[in-house]
Amino acid sequence: MKFLAQHLCHKLARVASVTLFCVASGSLSVAHAATSDWPTKPITVVVPFPAGGGTDLIIRVLQPSLSRHLGQPIVIDNRGGAGGTIGSTQLARSRADGYTVGLVTTSTHAVAPAIYPKLGYNVQKDFSYAGLIGTTPYLLVATPAMGVDSMVGLQDKLKASSQSVSYGSVGKGTVSHLMGEQFQRQFGTAMIHVPYRGAAPAYTDLLGGQIQLMFDNPVGLVPYVRSGKIKALATTAATPLLPELKTFEQQGISGFKQQLWYGVAFPAQTPPAIVKRFSGALQQTLQEPEVAKALADYGVTVVAEESQAMAARVARDAKYWADVSAAAGVSMD
Repeated sequence: MKFLAQHLCHKLARVASVTLFCVASGSLSVAHAATSDWPTKPITVVVPFPAGGGTDLIIRVLQPSLSRHLGQPIVIDNRGGAGGTIGSTQLARSRADGYTVGLVTTSTHAVAPAIYPKLGYNVQKDFSYAGLIGTTPYLLVATPAMGVDSMVGLQDKLKASSQSVSYGSVGKGTVSHLMGEQFQRQFGTAMIHVPYRGAAPAYTDLLGGQIQLMFDNPVGLVPYVRSGKIKALATTAATPLLPELKTFEQQGISGFKQQLWYGVAFPAQTPPAIVKRFSGALQQTLQEPEVAKALADYGVTVVAEESQAMAARVARDAKYWADVSAAAGVSMD
């Protein structure tokens, strides 16, 4: 009797093992099929800044070509606020099925980890990076009412009345904010910082004269500079959009060489095959002459950096901005 019981138990265990193996194999087959068929429906791109700003303009340049290469519509979902961290948190928590991807920037993935002690995501663990799009310098611009056209003129103006001057940023804790803080510390001024929920509302107040200065990339600023509505005073790196504009260094000011980068990331655990497929489509898109020209028109230099190189860039820049934010004493509750 004991022998029969043991034999029956072994047989049941074997049947159970075979059943579990079949279930697991079936699940793997379904997952493989889902990955190999991807994409079969529209892909949502989370943009962590409002519509109309520089980051939003970048994805709208890429949108038609990416859609063509992937064979599905690209849907843009603007989720601005908190220096881009609201949208980035949403991306990190999205389903890792390949149908939610997001734009990430220096602000969201290099600066934010340094200044948000309770950040809702970990830039090393919560994302699968699909590749870099490009880089762009920062401009310092002023309203015409400031009456300055160079850094020397600005410094003289600020020495006389810095406390009556305000500067805007695309959000507290963003690169444009930290650069303003770095500028104040370096020159001993005390300007008023006015944070906005992205570039578009900041531009509105800049053009209206509610703020006088702003650090930002040229993507959205150059048209206003060319029309004379605002004055560009300096750039962190030479830009063909404003070839006559001198860099900070050329005007005798060190420490301002920062550039903003734009990249693409999926939630962690997204199947590597999907990330690779999207990365390939992104690289194809960036190689198209009309796309490269459109980005260049916004001041963006294409840098076709794939997944591993981009992840290394994120880690390297996060350390840099941690040092800057600590020196400026900037942190977010």
